[in-house]
Amino acid sequence: MSDRRLEVDALTKRYGDTVALDGMSFDVRAGEIFGFVGSNGAGKTTTMRIILGVLAADGGEVRWDGVPVDHETRSRIGYMPEERGLYPRMKVGEQLTYLARLHGLGAAEAASAVRSWTERLGVHARVGDEVQKLSLGNQQRVQLAAALVHHPEILVLDEPFSGLDPVAVDVMSQVLREKAAEGIPVIFSSHQLDLVERLCDRVGIVRAGTMVACDTVERLQASGGEELLVHAPAAPEGWASDLVGVTVRGRENGRTVLALDEGADDQAVLAAALATGPVTEFARRRSSLTELFRHVVSAESHPGETASRGETEK
Repeated sequence: MSDRRLEVDALTKRYGDTVALDGMSFDVRAGEIFGFVGSNGAGKTTTMRIILGVLAADGGEVRWDGVPVDHETRSRIGYMPEERGLYPRMKVGEQLTYLARLHGLGAAEAASAVRSWTERLGVHARVGDEVQKLSLGNQQRVQLAAALVHHPEILVLDEPFSGLDPVAVDVMSQVLREKAAEGIPVIFSSHQLDLVERLCDRVGIVRAGTMVACDTVERLQASGGEELLVHAPAAPEGWASDLVGVTVRGRENGRTVLALDEGADDQAVLAAALATGPVTEFARRRSSLTELFRHVVSAESHPGETASRGETEK
């Protein structure tokens, strides 16, 4: 596998007194699917727009294969914006052909690419329709085709799964896996953390314009510790609140979800649960990416808050 990578190095961006990016740093390696997650306003879209040159950074640099990204490099990036950039009154086929030719494809190659991607994404029957006459899901498929039609070297996708039905999600997921298998670095943002957990080789969690956690899903989950699921049907509310080294994280399908500090005695938890009546489930599991995300983005800012960030720093 190539060691080429897209590097985002210490990006800063301000709008007056508002800090949009504050030293944003990470990389996306060739053949890797990178999930870029964070709350609304965390800086994900701003970062992607700077990568594409839609916005200028106040500081920092974006590099591809060790060289600062310029206009020629950006022409080889496939970009899917969150606010869809299609011409609503232009026909699907004409629009995709235009975009392919704009990126330097010849007429025959453009026609072949348009047919290939519209067939693959299930919208070939609509190539003669105006974009505005398509459902939102089909518009999303066409937008993905627009990002792929010129055979990009890098894919940058902002909320690509938004509004898709399960079948379309499966198709798009498979396309992203195939592009990564070809050695293309893929970065996408999403609020659908189950998809991020399933698809991504690494995940970066953003808060207030800064990368606060970046690692593989497995390592991020391990850093969040283990949870204990306890189903004690007769237990009153708050039965575990006073246990030493135990934090009650909530309820899930009738079960109490607990977080145990290192060294906490799970047998003491079991004894407390049994004291309330029968226990029908008592099991450990790793924290989900969703639970870790909630913890990271809600944490108070303080020195040394970054989790597993060393992997992205140079």
